[in-house]
Amino acid sequence: MSTGFIVRLLAPLLCLLIALSHAQAHSHAPAHPQEQPMPLPGPTDRVILTLSGDIAYPNVGDEAHFDRAMLEALPSRVIETHTPWHSDKGRFEGPLVRALLDTVGADGDSLRIRALNDFEAQAPRSDFYDHDVILAMSRDGEPLGIRDFGPLFVVYPFDAHPELLTEAVRFRSVWHVERIIVP
Repeated sequence: MSTGFIVRLLAPLLCLLIALSHAQAHSHAPAHPQEQPMPLPGPTDRVILTLSGDIAYPNVGDEAHFDRAMLEALPSRVIETHTPWHSDKGRFEGPLVRALLDTVGADGDSLRIRALNDFEAQAPRSDFYDHDVILAMSRDGEPLGIRDFGPLFVVYPFDAHPELLTEAVRFRSVWHVERIIVP
């Protein structure tokens, strides 16, 4: 067999392999199926946050209920920032909102964040992936109580990103958070 004959025979096969490799690299499906996440455990203490709506991993009926320990177990951040509601800079700590959304498999372009007094604000999902927004559980090392915007307070990194100091973002900075709905 001549070299030219082998090249003509193998060239279409090589092109097919390259095309398949390219398609797999650009597909939305992973090359290797990933394991299903572990089921979300149920709370063992008083529930302080409920997520509902378009979530993939509920733990109580079709909702995800979280107690304080469950929220503390999520990836968290410390944000040192001023807020429009405090006269001094605070050191806020709590789970990243995006970590919470990923944990429950939230899908959707926006969130409705509801406070204990039924105040509700809508926020685009992109806020939580573009910035390190947290669900603050403490300020300056002290747990947030009701009188201190707690038990949960949506805190944006205002000092690190002054462009966030807008009326729209201030409106999304809900305190006394008790529920997040993924429409």
